[in-house]
Amino acid sequence: MPVYQLPPRLQFPDPRLADHSGLLAVGGDLSIDRLMLAYRTGIFPWYGPGQPILWWSPDPRMCLDVGDLHVGRSLRKRIRQAPYAITYDRAFQDVVIACAQVPRPGQDGTWITTEMVDAYCELHGAGHAHSVEAWDENGALVGGLYGVAVGRMFYGESMFARASDASKIAFVHLVEDLQQWGFELVDCQMHTPHLERFGARLLPRDEFLTRSGALCGLPGRIGSWGQPMERTQTGVF
Repeated sequence: MPVYQLPPRLQFPDPRLADHSGLLAVGGDLSIDRLMLAYRTGIFPWYGPGQPILWWSPDPRMCLDVGDLHVGRSLRKRIRQAPYAITYDRAFQDVVIACAQVPRPGQDGTWITTEMVDAYCELHGAGHAHSVEAWDENGALVGGLYGVAVGRMFYGESMFARASDASKIAFVHLVEDLQQWGFELVDCQMHTPHLERFGARLLPRDEFLTRSGALCGLPGRIGSWGQPMERTQTGVF
């Protein structure tokens, strides 16, 4: 299967034409319009320093139906202890940079380049990209995640933790709130045991594209998810 070179005009090939690894196309840019078109059509950018921009649509696709969220007993107990305050969109750039800098087991380096940081900050400024932050009692940012909301779809991008369970607790808050707001599906992109324990599962690409396409066409929550929705964890369960 060929990998497509994107032309200057704003378009992508059919995501079903991706190769066996999920790689679909190379080139283009990270403008707001191109990123939003990519997400609407089930495509996301993922590349490393020194590489051209690479666009992916893997088959199968790891996703979480928000109603299928599973919270283990020990994490549920931890949440009840309310170790962190959870906020939205208070420190988007800090979250993205932390996702790039905080080491992950079995992973060398990062795919979140300076170009990616700048692009997603612009997407955030346009009201499409959002962060969830976990703060400790001293006001330090100790965990969080970010992603892109399109209609009633949330496309998760990355998370980080500097303290025990910080990113997990932020994720639980996000999924519970997404369910309240009428979102149905969280795109997790690739399979990991960590996500599987939360209830995420692999969807065939055709099923993912059908569901995400319908959800992207629904009215969404464009703009800041900040101050009015900030909360501590007390009373979550």
